[in-house]
Amino acid sequence: MLSFLEFAVWGSYLVSLGIYLGGAGLGDHVFWFYTVQGIVSLFMPALVGIVADRWIPAQKMLSLCHGLAAAFMLLAGGYCWMNGDGIQFGPLFALYTLSVAFFMPTIGLTNSVAFNALNKAGLDTVTAFPPIRVWGTVGFICAELFVNFTGFQSSYMQLITCGAVSVIMMLYSLTMPACPVNKSTGSSVADTLGLTAFKLFKRKTMAVFFIFSMLLGVCLQVTNSYGTMFIDSFQKIAEYANDWAAKNATALTAVSQASEALCILMIPYCLKRFGIKGVMLMAMIAWVFRFGFFGIGNTSGGLIFLILSCIVYGVAFDFFNVAGGLFVDQQTDKSIRSSAQGLFMIMTNGIGASLGTVLAGNLVINKHVDMSPAADATLNLAGWHHSWLIFACYALVISVLFVICFKSPKNTAGTLTDDESYDVAGGDPEGMVDENHKY
Repeated sequence: MLSFLEFAVWGSYLVSLGIYLGGAGLGDHVFWFYTVQGIVSLFMPALVGIVADRWIPAQKMLSLCHGLAAAFMLLAGGYCWMNGDGIQFGPLFALYTLSVAFFMPTIGLTNSVAFNALNKAGLDTVTAFPPIRVWGTVGFICAELFVNFTGFQSSYMQLITCGAVSVIMMLYSLTMPACPVNKSTGSSVADTLGLTAFKLFKRKTMAVFFIFSMLLGVCLQVTNSYGTMFIDSFQKIAEYANDWAAKNATALTAVSQASEALCILMIPYCLKRFGIKGVMLMAMIAWVFRFGFFGIGNTSGGLIFLILSCIVYGVAFDFFNVAGGLFVDQQTDKSIRSSAQGLFMIMTNGIGASLGTVLAGNLVINKHVDMSPAADATLNLAGWHHSWLIFACYALVISVLFVICFKSPKNTAGTLTDDESYDVAGGDPEGMVDENHKY
C-alpha cells in the first residue's frame, strides 16, 4: 500500500502534464515543469534525508512532506480552476514547484521506510523489496489510466487528483513501523549535519556509480516530459487523427508501467546473475531502444514501435532506479540510510534529470518542434523523430563509457553480505575500504 500510494501520486500528472500545458498555451514552458523536479532534487532529498536520519523518524517525515506537497498541488489546481483559459506561467509554476519540492524527497524516504519495515520483519531486502515495489508501479498505472479515461489528462483535474492521493498517503505513512534516528552529535561538522553519506564519493566504486547515475539520470524525465505530447501530436495530422493511440496517449504509455511491474520482479535474479554492472548496462541499452523506437514509430503502421518503446522502458527505468536504490542500501551503513538514498536522488533526479530536461527542451525539442498552435504538424513529426534519435545516440555513448569505466564489486550479486558490509559512518575516517574489503 505504501508503494501503491507513493507512485499513484506521481502517476496522476507525471506523464500527462505536458498535454494539459500544451493545450493551455504553455507548450514552450513544458520543460521547466520537469526541470524543476530535478532542481529541487539537488538539495531537498538530502536535507530531508538528514532530518529523517538525525531528528524526525522517517515515517513521520514522509507524512509531513506529503501533507505539504498535497496542499500546494491542490492550490495549483485551484488556481487553474479559478482562471480558466487565462492561466499564467508564473503563479502556476510557483505553486507546482513548492509541491514537487516536498514530493521529490518522499521517493527516497519511501525506500527508507520500506527497508526499515522489511528489516524489522527479518526479511532480505534484495529479494523481498522488488515484489513490494511492484505495487508502486501498479499505483502509477491506475493513476494514469484514471486521468486518461476521465479526460483529466487534458485538464487541471490531474493536479487535484494528485493532491487528493497525496493526502491519503500523508495519513497512511503514519501507520508504518517506527524508523530509528541517530541523534548523536558526532565529532565533526559533517557528522553533526548528517553529511557522512557524501564520504561515499571517496570510494572509487561508489564515486563512479554516482557519476554514471547522474549521466543516466539525464534520460529519466525526457520521455515523461514529452512522450505523451509526441503521441498526442499525431491527432493534428489527418492520416493519424482517428487513431486510438493518438487519442489515448496516457493510456498507451501505461504499457511502460506494466512492463515495469514485470521487470521489477526480475531484478533479484538479474542482480545475482549479472551483478550491478550488468543490470545497469541493461538499463542503459534499454534507453537506447526506448528513444530509438520513438524515433521511428507512429500511431498507425508504426504503432508496434511505440509499443516496443513502452515495453523496454520497464528495463530502462527499473533496472536503474530500483536496482540502484538496493545497491546504495547494501553499500551503506543503516545509520545514514536516508541520507544515502537522498544522495542517490540528487545525482539522478537532481543533477541528471535537471540537465536532461533543460538540454532536451532548449537544445533539442524546441529547436526541432514548433510548439505554436499554427505549426505545421507534418514538419513537427519529422522534428520529433529527429529529436528522439539524438537522445538514443546519447544513451549509446553513455553505455560504452560505462562498460569501460565502471568495475562492479567482486561478489557476483553486486551487493554486500552482512559480514562484508562497510560502515561508512564508523569505519575508516577517509571513507575508504580496508584491504580485506575491496570492491
